[in-house]
Amino acid sequence: MATQEQVDELKSKMAEERANLIAAARALSHEDALRVPVDAEGEEQWTALEQLSHLWEMERNYDTWVLKALREDSPDLTGITGAPVSIPVEKANESSVDELLARLEVERAYTFGIIDAMSLDAFDRTARSPIFGELTVLQWLRSFYRHDRQHAAQVEGRKSEYQPTFLGGQEPNQRKARLAAVRQQETP
Repeated sequence: MATQEQVDELKSKMAEERANLIAAARALSHEDALRVPVDAEGEEQWTALEQLSHLWEMERNYDTWVLKALREDSPDLTGITGAPVSIPVEKANESSVDELLARLEVERAYTFGIIDAMSLDAFDRTARSPIFGELTVLQWLRSFYRHDRQHAAQVEGRKSEYQPTFLGGQEPNQRKARLAAVRQQETP
């Protein structure tokens, strides 16, 4: 069973990594927030604004996955997503750093509410994902601060030292998949 010390460490790391992300984003000029890194691939090709929107979307998805794991025994998360955010990645460049950070702040408060309402044994519940495999709720929640760390590095224009572990060994190219989906929606 998870310990209170582990939960306290989780919340501390979530706050620390989010503070680092916020500082990195706030240090950008509007022009820098719209800059596309040269020679990058996948998510690293996103602007800082797109990175922030992506974090918002994924936090909402992770919250949905955690809640599903709390309600069901070892659910399969295939195709399960959170409610759409009002500023998706495709529209992020029309926004500002401050606006997206405000949305991330509200979403994080919701996440902390979920954590604070959980019993210690709830952190051991599991859920299965086609790209990450079976993880405990505690492991899913640790993804929040690791994801912030990864994208804070990208917002700063550097390669992240943290890379998620995917079942297939390689991260799916979400940027490419999203662009293809947008093109498909635009085609009559």
